[in-house]
Amino acid sequence: MKFVDLCVIPFHKKKNAMTNNTSLVPDPTALDELCINTLRFLSVDAVQKADSGHPGLPLGAAPMAYVLWTRFLRHDPSDPHWFNRDRFVLSAGHGSALLYSLLHVTGYDLPLEELKRFRQWGSKTPGHPERGLAPGVEVTTGPLGQGFANGVGIAMAEAYLAARYNRPGDAVIDHYTYALVSDGDLMEGVAAEAASLAGHLRLGKLIYLYDDNRITLASATPVTFTEDHAKRFESYGWHTQKVEDGNDLDAIDAAIRAAQAEKDRPSIILVRTHIGFGSPKQDTTGAHGSPLGPEDVKLTKEKLGWPVEPDFLIPAEALDHFRAAVDVGKKLSSKWEEQMIIYAQKYPELAKELRSLIHDNIPADWDKDITPFAADSKGMATRAASGKVMQAFFKHLPGFIGGSADLNTSTNTELKDAGNFESPTMQQGDLQGAAGGVWGYDGRNIQYGVREHAMGAVSNGLAAHGGIIPFCATFLTFSDYMRPSIRLAALSELKVIYVFTHDSIAMGEDGPTHQPVELLAALRAIPHLVVIRPADANETIAAWQIAILEPDKPVALILTRQAVPTLDRSKYAAASGLRYGGYILADAPDAKPDLILIATGSEVSLIVAAQEKLQSFNIAVRTVSMPSWELFEAQSPAYRDQVLPPGVTNRIVVEAGISQGWHRYAGDKGDIISIDHFGASAPGPVLLREFGFTVENICDRALALLKK
Repeated sequence: MKFVDLCVIPFHKKKNAMTNNTSLVPDPTALDELCINTLRFLSVDAVQKADSGHPGLPLGAAPMAYVLWTRFLRHDPSDPHWFNRDRFVLSAGHGSALLYSLLHVTGYDLPLEELKRFRQWGSKTPGHPERGLAPGVEVTTGPLGQGFANGVGIAMAEAYLAARYNRPGDAVIDHYTYALVSDGDLMEGVAAEAASLAGHLRLGKLIYLYDDNRITLASATPVTFTEDHAKRFESYGWHTQKVEDGNDLDAIDAAIRAAQAEKDRPSIILVRTHIGFGSPKQDTTGAHGSPLGPEDVKLTKEKLGWPVEPDFLIPAEALDHFRAAVDVGKKLSSKWEEQMIIYAQKYPELAKELRSLIHDNIPADWDKDITPFAADSKGMATRAASGKVMQAFFKHLPGFIGGSADLNTSTNTELKDAGNFESPTMQQGDLQGAAGGVWGYDGRNIQYGVREHAMGAVSNGLAAHGGIIPFCATFLTFSDYMRPSIRLAALSELKVIYVFTHDSIAMGEDGPTHQPVELLAALRAIPHLVVIRPADANETIAAWQIAILEPDKPVALILTRQAVPTLDRSKYAAASGLRYGGYILADAPDAKPDLILIATGSEVSLIVAAQEKLQSFNIAVRTVSMPSWELFEAQSPAYRDQVLPPGVTNRIVVEAGISQGWHRYAGDKGDIISIDHFGASAPGPVLLREFGFTVENICDRALALLKK
């Protein structure tokens, strides 16, 4: 049977009140249904062709996505990076086929051929959305809850930039953040943390559509998830609504309008849907994560009045309706550019600054107020040096904002007198722990509370929005709480800066629960993440310079709690050598070492002292500071061989963490002084002595190595 026999759109007469002319126009209800089914079956066909994927969500959630994308979402498919666009996050990333279908039909540069190559090698349509592949994908989602928290970060970025740059009558930053979230998203702890933070911050331009289909991958939600979701979010401080029928377009429309009208609370709309709608697998777990199968695809199409063939059908009427987004989007973005011209005439300095943020420009003199630290045998903790460096440069980088997980006083990350990022309606007097300065969305210190999971994912959202260089901070041992978001930042090439302090057993009495012996190796295992463990205060300056200037990689700064000597750079190589990842700190006579000592962070001062002692035994020693494997591996083979000559096989690596990974630099004949077990509760100096991180032990191991 042909398509025209099944899905003929009725037309009716419509009179133009201005011209008195009558014309035929498509019946809007029938057109809506045609467009929704277009989305449904583009998605179903993509999943079926790939023989892999999740057809259930697109079948059930297509109506709410259709309403949002055709009636509310302000975007420009011809310019996916238009800065003032509304953002849409598919937190339920397993429903990616629905997003790709939306992007194609609304006119993004995502050809139909890419939908036909869903989940295939080299396609722009991977199994879960990936930022940087298909245009219009705002964030990489898949691990549930991450997109939920990313959306909170995106909304925070909008609020900050709007508060900083908007002026009465000139709202140049003014957009909503929408997300489609699932049962699984709401179950994940990271979403709970992020929802709590969003409610506290009163992010009124954050609107989530909850696909309440009551089915997860392995069970119906009554097996695992029976709380009152609306009351839960009300307790977080969210505006909540329920739509009882996920196919009721008018109800969805009204709910989104009500959410937009709610200015002082984030909104979640609980939309009752049916996973796998219209298919034989409707309301079953079988519709979640597997293709329907050829026979069930046929039955579903027949039930919903859709032609069985051809696959990937896009009726002309539906495409015309969807593609209206192109002209509308161009007008919206053009109007905004005109608005920016007028804004620049009124506020030239603000406009210049905002344009710089939009284009990710770093001022040439951003670090002009950073001064080198004087040599000091007592020195300071690198966390303290980091804090001083941050105070010196942050005023020159208006997009640099962030905070810690309730640890500002320990991580030294409070930006002095830069204010608190808070809802201006929430201030309650002189609160203990508040930063100095303003209380409002233009504050630059984010008080995350004890929410490491959300902090990491929110930071990804801040970075994904654009115009922001986010930083976040906690103890290194808690980086494991943030690992999924760090991994996604690296995968997404997001510029996020992590400040991890209390970096080793030397932190002392808090004991092995807080001593991160294995976490340097764990972070180094993440591709595209730059991990830097500076040796002293001046290497900390260089580490921050790398972090700020790195364009598309997250950077983790690994800092000490305890004081470490500030090396005399007139005697040792300049700390700027950190940019190479590893560099010769002090060389043997004639650059012909018998032994190479390699260390990072606080252990560099130990190998410096060991070098002096070993030289008294007429042993030619080279010391190498290697703060970053990733930066070192990015250098040429010639440079790496210059620092670590292959012919010099007597090498000792010293790091107060596990040895994993260091064998590539120690070599088969080298030695590693490490801690391949958990620590203990005792003062830091005692632990270092008991676990062999002493000059004496390094020298003894060196002499034993040279005797072999």
